[in-house]
Amino acid sequence: MRTIGSRGRTLRTVSTKPEGATPPTPTLTERRKAATQLDIARAAAELFTEHGPDGTTAEDIALRAGVALRTFYRYFRSKQDAVAPLLAGGGDRWRELLAATATTATTAGTNADATAAGGAGRAGAASGPGAGLPGALERSIAASLTPADPAAEEGLRWTRGLLRAAAEDPALRAVWYRVNQESEERLREVVAGLAGTGADPLEVRLAAAAATDAIRIALESWAESDAPVRGEGAPAELAVRCLRELMGGMRLLNPDVSEGSATGP
Repeated sequence: MRTIGSRGRTLRTVSTKPEGATPPTPTLTERRKAATQLDIARAAAELFTEHGPDGTTAEDIALRAGVALRTFYRYFRSKQDAVAPLLAGGGDRWRELLAATATTATTAGTNADATAAGGAGRAGAASGPGAGLPGALERSIAASLTPADPAAEEGLRWTRGLLRAAAEDPALRAVWYRVNQESEERLREVVAGLAGTGADPLEVRLAAAAATDAIRIALESWAESDAPVRGEGAPAELAVRCLRELMGGMRLLNPDVSEGSATGP
């Protein structure tokens, strides 16, 4: 997991290697830094909700978080930047789920290859690059956006409030777009692990972009509404719907799309 601060500190890296290596455990210092960043982020989100970004200063945020102003600027460039860890947290959890799926899929694929070694008629899209990718993306997206506890519900509500505030604050929108761009870049490695060595790098990049945009558009649409955190109109339902619409013409995400139809007549 990577928490975003003013200097782009990496607090924990999600492993996407197919052999399933366990991500390194954060040190005590790293955990303390991450906790401080989240305290500041929550304080900023609270104040933005109460007074709006224009009515909030970095000094206000530091005071609410119980830290010195110099500590605030040690982690964040601006008051808007302070909410980046909250906005990025969902993407971090999603990639962890998807990376775990990639590891499981690799193990299952190895076992399936051994079982089907003497069989026939197993070739084609079902066993080609990205065979399990659409389902893995849908499951991980739905799981990451379906709150499993009150803390996760609170996180979604913070996101809704921040996205509503971002509609009137270009600097806050820029933070949101940056968080999504960085999430997409890190997602490529995970998607590549799921797609396998035979996947086209361009298609891997398109798949990562489609999945990231599906979540972004879903959260933005949900924030504009009063829909609940679960059920119809909730982030999970909207994101899966967006993903299915976006992946319709991609060979890597839709086995029914032939190479000829994808590249033209």
